[in-house]
Amino acid sequence: MENDTLIFALPKGRICDELIPLLNTCGIEPAADFFDPDSRALMFDTNRPDIKIIRVRAFDVATFVAYGAAQFGAVGKDVLDEFDYDELYAPLDLNIGHCRLSVAMPEQQVGLEDENAASHIRIATKYPHLTRLHYERKGIQAECIKLNGAMEIAPVLGLARRIVDLVSSGATLKANNLVETETILHITSRLIINRTALKTMPARMNGWIETFREAIERQENAGQDR
Repeated sequence: MENDTLIFALPKGRICDELIPLLNTCGIEPAADFFDPDSRALMFDTNRPDIKIIRVRAFDVATFVAYGAAQFGAVGKDVLDEFDYDELYAPLDLNIGHCRLSVAMPEQQVGLEDENAASHIRIATKYPHLTRLHYERKGIQAECIKLNGAMEIAPVLGLARRIVDLVSSGATLKANNLVETETILHITSRLIINRTALKTMPARMNGWIETFREAIERQENAGQDR
Protein backbone atom coordinates (compact mmCIF):
# COMPACT_ATOMS: atom_id res chain seq x y z
CA MET A 1 0.00 0.00 0.00
CA GLU A 2 1.42 3.40 -0.98
CA ASN A 3 1.89 5.81 1.90
CA ASP A 4 -0.37 8.44 0.34
CA THR A 5 -3.31 6.03 -0.11
CA LEU A 6 -6.18 6.52 2.32
CA ILE A 7 -8.40 3.59 3.31
CA PHE A 8 -12.11 4.17 3.88
CA ALA A 9 -13.84 1.41 5.89
CA LEU A 10 -17.42 0.62 4.92
CA PRO A 11 -19.80 -1.62 6.88
CA LYS A 12 -21.52 -4.42 5.02
CA GLY A 13 -25.29 -4.41 4.56
CA ARG A 14 -27.92 -1.68 4.69
CA ILE A 15 -25.62 1.12 5.86
CA CYS A 16 -23.30 0.40 2.95
CA ASP A 17 -26.18 0.74 0.49
CA GLU A 18 -27.26 4.03 2.07
CA LEU A 19 -23.72 5.36 2.15
CA ILE A 20 -22.84 4.89 -1.53
CA PRO A 21 -24.86 7.93 -2.75
CA LEU A 22 -23.16 10.08 -0.11
CA LEU A 23 -19.73 8.80 -1.16
CA ASN A 24 -20.59 9.62 -4.76
CA THR A 25 -21.54 13.15 -3.72
CA CYS A 26 -18.11 13.39 -2.06
CA GLY A 27 -16.48 12.37 -5.35
CA ILE A 28 -15.66 8.79 -4.31
CA GLU A 29 -16.98 6.11 -6.67
CA PRO A 30 -16.18 2.44 -5.99
CA ALA A 31 -14.83 0.33 -8.86
CA ALA A 32 -17.25 -1.93 -10.73
CA ASP A 33 -16.24 -5.10 -8.85
CA PHE A 34 -17.51 -3.52 -5.63
CA PHE A 35 -21.04 -4.01 -6.94
CA ASP A 36 -20.48 -7.59 -8.13
CA PRO A 37 -22.60 -9.82 -5.83
CA ASP A 38 -20.30 -12.77 -6.54
CA SER A 39 -17.13 -10.93 -5.53
CA ARG A 40 -15.33 -12.25 -2.45
CA ALA A 41 -12.95 -9.27 -2.38
CA LEU A 42 -12.74 -7.10 0.71
CA MET A 43 -10.66 -4.22 -0.71
CA PHE A 44 -11.65 -2.19 -3.75
CA ASP A 45 -10.22 0.59 -5.89
CA THR A 46 -12.17 3.78 -6.48
CA ASN A 47 -12.15 6.43 -9.17
CA ARG A 48 -9.54 8.22 -7.06
CA PRO A 49 -6.01 6.75 -7.07
CA ASP A 50 -5.48 8.00 -3.50
CA ILE A 51 -8.56 6.28 -2.00
CA LYS A 52 -9.32 2.59 -1.51
CA ILE A 53 -12.37 1.06 0.16
CA ILE A 54 -12.58 -1.93 2.46
CA ARG A 55 -15.94 -3.55 3.18
CA VAL A 56 -16.11 -5.37 6.52
CA ARG A 57 -18.53 -6.09 9.37
CA ALA A 58 -19.73 -2.99 11.22
CA PHE A 59 -17.95 -3.90 14.47
CA ASP A 60 -14.72 -4.38 12.50
CA VAL A 61 -14.99 -0.94 10.88
CA ALA A 62 -14.40 0.67 14.27
CA THR A 63 -11.43 -1.61 14.96
CA PHE A 64 -9.75 -1.04 11.59
CA VAL A 65 -10.03 2.74 11.98
CA ALA A 66 -9.11 2.82 15.69
CA TYR A 67 -5.89 0.90 15.04
CA GLY A 68 -4.97 2.94 11.95
CA ALA A 69 -5.37 0.19 9.35
CA ALA A 70 -8.00 2.48 7.81
CA GLN A 71 -7.85 6.25 8.18
CA PHE A 72 -11.58 6.93 8.08
CA GLY A 73 -14.89 5.16 7.73
CA ALA A 74 -18.56 5.09 8.65
CA VAL A 75 -20.24 3.18 11.45
CA GLY A 76 -23.31 3.33 13.66
CA LYS A 77 -23.33 5.09 17.01
CA ASP A 78 -24.15 1.72 18.59
CA VAL A 79 -20.71 0.41 17.62
CA LEU A 80 -18.95 3.59 18.74
CA ASP A 81 -20.60 3.48 22.16
CA GLU A 82 -20.11 -0.27 22.59
CA PHE A 83 -16.35 -0.13 21.96
CA ASP A 84 -15.62 3.46 23.07
CA TYR A 85 -12.20 3.52 21.36
CA ASP A 86 -10.10 6.53 22.39
CA GLU A 87 -8.47 6.66 18.93
CA LEU A 88 -11.76 7.34 17.13
CA TYR A 89 -12.98 10.85 16.34
CA ALA A 90 -16.58 11.08 15.12
CA PRO A 91 -17.11 14.61 13.82
CA LEU A 92 -20.23 14.13 11.69
CA ASP A 93 -23.64 12.51 11.88
CA LEU A 94 -24.19 11.13 8.36
CA ASN A 95 -27.98 11.02 8.83
CA ILE A 96 -28.22 7.45 7.50
CA GLY A 97 -28.67 4.02 9.09
CA HIS A 98 -31.51 5.16 11.34
CA CYS A 99 -32.51 2.52 13.87
CA ARG A 100 -32.59 1.96 17.62
CA LEU A 101 -31.08 -0.34 20.22
CA SER A 102 -33.96 -1.84 22.17
CA VAL A 103 -34.94 -4.36 24.80
CA ALA A 104 -37.43 -6.95 23.56
CA MET A 105 -39.17 -9.96 25.05
CA PRO A 106 -41.87 -12.50 24.13
CA GLU A 107 -45.25 -10.84 23.75
CA GLN A 108 -46.96 -13.30 26.09
CA GLN A 109 -44.56 -12.44 28.93
CA VAL A 110 -45.06 -8.68 28.84
CA GLY A 111 -46.59 -7.49 32.10
CA LEU A 112 -46.04 -10.75 33.97
CA GLU A 113 -43.00 -9.47 35.86
CA ASP A 114 -41.54 -6.13 36.90
CA GLU A 115 -37.92 -6.09 35.77
CA ASN A 116 -37.29 -2.90 37.74
CA ALA A 117 -37.94 -4.86 40.94
CA ALA A 118 -35.29 -7.44 40.04
CA SER A 119 -31.68 -7.30 41.22
CA HIS A 120 -30.39 -9.61 38.49
CA ILE A 121 -31.47 -10.13 34.90
CA ARG A 122 -30.20 -12.28 32.04
CA ILE A 123 -30.01 -10.75 28.57
CA ALA A 124 -28.93 -12.15 25.20
CA THR A 125 -27.19 -9.46 23.15
CA LYS A 126 -24.39 -8.45 20.83
CA TYR A 127 -23.97 -5.31 22.97
CA PRO A 128 -22.90 -6.42 26.47
CA HIS A 129 -21.25 -3.10 27.36
CA LEU A 130 -24.23 -0.91 26.49
CA THR A 131 -26.65 -3.41 28.01
CA ARG A 132 -24.80 -3.52 31.35
CA LEU A 133 -24.61 0.28 31.47
CA HIS A 134 -28.33 0.55 30.80
CA TYR A 135 -29.24 -1.78 33.63
CA GLU A 136 -26.61 -0.40 36.01
CA ARG A 137 -28.45 2.92 35.84
CA LYS A 138 -31.48 1.06 37.17
CA GLY A 139 -29.50 -0.67 39.90
CA ILE A 140 -29.88 -4.05 38.19
CA GLN A 141 -27.04 -6.47 37.50
CA ALA A 142 -27.27 -7.65 33.89
CA GLU A 143 -25.84 -11.05 33.02
CA CYS A 144 -25.13 -10.67 29.31
CA ILE A 145 -24.92 -13.71 27.07
CA LYS A 146 -22.99 -12.65 23.97
CA LEU A 147 -24.54 -13.68 20.67
CA ASN A 148 -23.54 -12.42 17.23
CA GLY A 149 -26.81 -13.30 15.52
CA ALA A 150 -30.11 -15.19 15.78
CA MET A 151 -30.89 -13.11 18.85
CA GLU A 152 -34.63 -13.50 18.46
CA ILE A 153 -34.59 -17.23 19.10
CA ALA A 154 -32.88 -16.92 22.51
CA PRO A 155 -36.13 -16.42 24.51
CA VAL A 156 -37.84 -19.29 22.65
CA LEU A 157 -35.09 -21.70 23.67
CA GLY A 158 -34.88 -20.40 27.22
CA LEU A 159 -31.41 -18.91 26.88
CA ALA A 160 -32.63 -15.54 28.17
CA ARG A 161 -36.04 -13.96 28.72
CA ARG A 162 -35.02 -10.72 27.06
CA ILE A 163 -32.78 -9.61 24.24
CA VAL A 164 -31.11 -6.31 23.40
CA ASP A 165 -30.70 -5.79 19.68
CA LEU A 166 -30.97 -3.31 16.82
CA VAL A 167 -34.50 -2.60 15.61
CA SER A 168 -35.47 -0.82 12.41
CA SER A 169 -38.95 -1.71 11.20
CA GLY A 170 -39.63 -4.24 13.96
CA ALA A 171 -40.64 -6.89 11.41
CA THR A 172 -38.09 -9.45 12.63
CA LEU A 173 -39.28 -9.08 16.21
CA LYS A 174 -42.89 -9.46 15.16
CA ALA A 175 -42.10 -12.58 13.09
CA ASN A 176 -40.63 -14.15 16.24
CA ASN A 177 -43.45 -13.03 18.55
CA LEU A 178 -41.29 -10.48 20.35
CA VAL A 179 -42.17 -6.90 21.28
CA GLU A 180 -40.04 -3.91 22.20
CA THR A 181 -40.32 -2.93 25.83
CA GLU A 182 -37.68 -0.21 26.03
CA THR A 183 -35.40 1.84 23.80
CA ILE A 184 -31.81 2.16 25.01
CA LEU A 185 -30.32 4.26 22.20
CA HIS A 186 -31.44 5.98 18.99
CA ILE A 187 -28.84 5.36 16.31
CA THR A 188 -27.51 6.93 13.13
CA SER A 189 -24.22 6.33 11.33
CA ARG A 190 -21.24 8.62 11.92
CA LEU A 191 -18.14 9.55 9.97
CA ILE A 192 -15.17 8.31 12.00
CA ILE A 193 -11.54 9.41 11.72
CA ASN A 194 -8.39 7.88 13.18
CA ARG A 195 -6.98 10.48 15.58
CA THR A 196 -3.37 9.77 14.63
CA ALA A 197 -4.20 10.28 10.95
CA LEU A 198 -5.89 13.56 11.87
CA LYS A 199 -2.76 14.71 13.73
CA THR A 200 -0.27 13.63 11.05
CA MET A 201 -2.37 14.70 8.02
CA PRO A 202 -4.51 17.54 9.40
CA ALA A 203 -5.09 19.38 6.11
CA ARG A 204 -5.99 16.22 4.23
CA MET A 205 -8.26 14.68 6.87
CA ASN A 206 -9.95 17.98 7.74
CA GLY A 207 -10.51 18.46 4.03
CA TRP A 208 -12.42 15.17 3.89
CA ILE A 209 -14.44 16.10 6.95
CA GLU A 210 -15.49 19.31 5.23
CA THR A 211 -16.24 17.43 1.99
CA PHE A 212 -18.56 15.07 3.87
CA ARG A 213 -20.15 17.96 5.75
CA GLU A 214 -21.00 19.70 2.47
CA ALA A 215 -22.28 16.45 0.93
CA ILE A 216 -24.60 15.85 3.89
CA GLU A 217 -25.96 19.38 3.60
CA ARG A 218 -26.56 18.94 -0.13
CA GLN A 219 -28.42 15.68 0.41
CA GLU A 220 -30.53 17.14 3.21
CA ASN A 221 -31.39 20.21 1.12
CA ALA A 222 -32.28 17.98 -1.85
CA GLY A 223 -34.59 15.95 0.41
CA GLN A 224 -36.35 19.10 1.60
CA ASP A 225 -36.92 20.22 -1.99
CA ARG A 226 -38.78 17.00 -2.94
